[in-house]
Amino acid sequence: MTTPLPEKLTDIQLIATDIDGTLTRNGKFTRELLESIDLLTAKGIKLLLVTGRSAGWVSAVNNYLPVVGSIAENGGGYFNSDGEFDFLTRIEKIELHREQLANRFWELQDCYPQIQESIDNQFRITDWTFDIGGLTDLELAQIANQCQGWGYSFTFSTIQCHIKPQQQDKGVAILQVLKQYFPKLKPTQIVTVGDSPNDASMFDRSLFPHSVGVANIQHYTSQLIHQPQYITKSPEVAGFCELVNLLTRPLA
Repeated sequence: MTTPLPEKLTDIQLIATDIDGTLTRNGKFTRELLESIDLLTAKGIKLLLVTGRSAGWVSAVNNYLPVVGSIAENGGGYFNSDGEFDFLTRIEKIELHREQLANRFWELQDCYPQIQESIDNQFRITDWTFDIGGLTDLELAQIANQCQGWGYSFTFSTIQCHIKPQQQDKGVAILQVLKQYFPKLKPTQIVTVGDSPNDASMFDRSLFPHSVGVANIQHYTSQLIHQPQYITKSPEVAGFCELVNLLTRPLA
């Protein structure tokens, strides 16, 4: 069962957050997001980006926003605050891996002619994406089963579907990054934020005691293995700003 944001949420040191549909409005960054990031910085709360976007796309965002790091491709790799990249998923031969992913996509396309390869695949390393438009819930479930049969994992967000290595997901990646880069942080000092099915592992309360879904997560609650502990009143970046205001306002 999920509830609205509490009146207080104390001792939070880091926010691990999705980007699209969580930090954006209609797919764009806004002034209110930048203002909220400034509030977090002034309060000393770190911001970690956790997205399904390509490594190429994430490297740019990581460079321009004042964040401590960014997890790309649903846990495939990590950029630290200096822009250095580390693999979070072990891949022996990148070129062969990319070729195999492409072959799996083409097989899916034979069954679902409406799916189209995402334009950012040329900037990806660990996964393969195609646009989600035109796929029903039943078709998404069928594609997930097919990918599992091939030995891959499958997930989707509000914008893309992802064929990826097994065990590659956001929750696992966050734990890897915390252990290596932020070992002093306790689970209770972290809050995770998301809006779609590929954020489900970020809502696992056995790993992350404090998790938040912005209001648009309610479109997918029936499809989530784990539910967020709290749900904001507003969708997208306005919901994220609700959380920031809660964490940065003076204590009574």
